[in-house]
Amino acid sequence: MTDESERRTTARVDWDAAAATFDDEPDHGLRDSEVRAAWAARLRTWLPGRPADVLDLGCGTGSLALLAAEWGHRVTGVDLSPAMVDLARAKTAGRDAVFLVGDAAAPPVGERRFDAVLVRHVLWTLPGTGRVLRHWSGLLRPGGRLVLVEGVWGAVSPVGIPAARLTALLEPIASDVRTEPLSDEPALWGGPVTDERYAVVATV
Repeated sequence: MTDESERRTTARVDWDAAAATFDDEPDHGLRDSEVRAAWAARLRTWLPGRPADVLDLGCGTGSLALLAAEWGHRVTGVDLSPAMVDLARAKTAGRDAVFLVGDAAAPPVGERRFDAVLVRHVLWTLPGTGRVLRHWSGLLRPGGRLVLVEGVWGAVSPVGIPAARLTALLEPIASDVRTEPLSDEPALWGGPVTDERYAVVATV
């Protein structure tokens, strides 16, 4: 399949129907204490050290948003699925977190600006990768950061974004880009993985 056909296939997923079992995946629900601790340790190094405004795009059921809110960040989550958003709201009840139904590529946040934009396993599904990255960078305050967790999955017909391609797209719009390989950290995924998984943190 081409990249565009893979993206169309992903777009056809009924995310409302998938919401009920979405958190069954170890890295989605973070129900296992070891997996949760592994994501918490990484996320602490990616997000600002002080309480900040964080935009979580394609937030799913809000597991990463909850971690960020627990540390005092003010979180806005956006997801295309109303069912996912409902679960995220329930998961973060009592925290400084709000969730909106909308497109991650063009989040409905108006003129608001953020200190960090957090996106996990979403960018590869969106057409116009460079355009989307430029739009997201425009949602940041000066010195803000894009935190992008991505990868390449599958051996026969691999899908995703290689780290080298993503960093090349970010270089014209970011003052600093660093890549952190994540494939060799089984605690993040609930077990060993063999595909390319990584995070890119880009300061704009």
